[in-house]
Amino acid sequence: MSRDVGRRTVIAGLGAASITGGAGLLIPSGASGQALIKEIHALKPGEFTWHPERSPDGPLAIVVAIPDQRVHVYRNGIRIGVSTCSTGKPGHATPTGVFTILEKDKNHHSSTYNNAPMPNMNRLTWSGIALHAGNLPGYPASHGCIRLPPKFSALLFGLTHVGTPVILAGSHSDPQEVVHPGLVLGDYAAHEFERVKVGLKGKTNPWPAQVTRYDAPASILISSADSKGVLLVDGKVVGEAPVTIRDPSRPLGSHVFMLVDTHDGRQGLSWQAISHNDKAGVPLGQPEVSVIERISASADARSRVHEAMHPGMTLVTTDLPAHPDTRSARDFVVMGEDVG
Repeated sequence: MSRDVGRRTVIAGLGAASITGGAGLLIPSGASGQALIKEIHALKPGEFTWHPERSPDGPLAIVVAIPDQRVHVYRNGIRIGVSTCSTGKPGHATPTGVFTILEKDKNHHSSTYNNAPMPNMNRLTWSGIALHAGNLPGYPASHGCIRLPPKFSALLFGLTHVGTPVILAGSHSDPQEVVHPGLVLGDYAAHEFERVKVGLKGKTNPWPAQVTRYDAPASILISSADSKGVLLVDGKVVGEAPVTIRDPSRPLGSHVFMLVDTHDGRQGLSWQAISHNDKAGVPLGQPEVSVIERISASADARSRVHEAMHPGMTLVTTDLPAHPDTRSARDFVVMGEDVG
């Protein structure tokens, strides 16, 4: 798989994500020696940590910190694993942005590079970006994909499902819980909350172990540049609608909100939220509930979103445009500014 994204930032498909301390169980790739405790920043190429017992269930999210060459795995806002990785080399840069897993293939082979094996493949774009097992020399060396240690890639493959969000970032914030005292895209009456609550309880839970697919994963992209919302189901655009953004002169920011469940005490929805930026070293604050509160849409648009809602649904905000000419096949891509 490959993709030369040149100098453009990409926000594709549509994530959320926690860090609990700085050390973990170290499992050397391909080694059977004694497990060690080591600071994450000191992991050597091919090494990783894995602690799924820290959070047995809940929404899964993956964050690839490109400058650090690290992959962080979070479940229900708790980090359960971190691994070294190798991203795109110069001329084949790995795009930054928010993606969802589009396809899984345990025994994938490249259609571009001489049928090269790419085990435990989690596809992020149809044009060539994926997570998969591969060689880790200690620096960016791929053609755009994210290479992982073989054992770690197998463990990760066992937890992901179609629709799992993956954030490829230069910098990102720690995740936090956000409870919005309302539904999605505007105010609501009490009877609407009860209707959505019943609807969510009837949806398939996408979080059991060994999930290979969650049918019809839904994502919402909100663009402040276009004052537009786009609803994607199973990677396909199924609806667009104008949105009103209160205080439009103030940026929404780049945030990902993953729906956890309803929150009875607040009569609203509970989310796991994370902020991100394509550039390294950018200080980021925590995403706030005010971001969601500023967005509203028509009753018809809200109704369509509520029908598609499920635990694990993602709501992505961006200040970049969501223009139709950025779409290809089932990818949904928003091209941004040159990143140098």
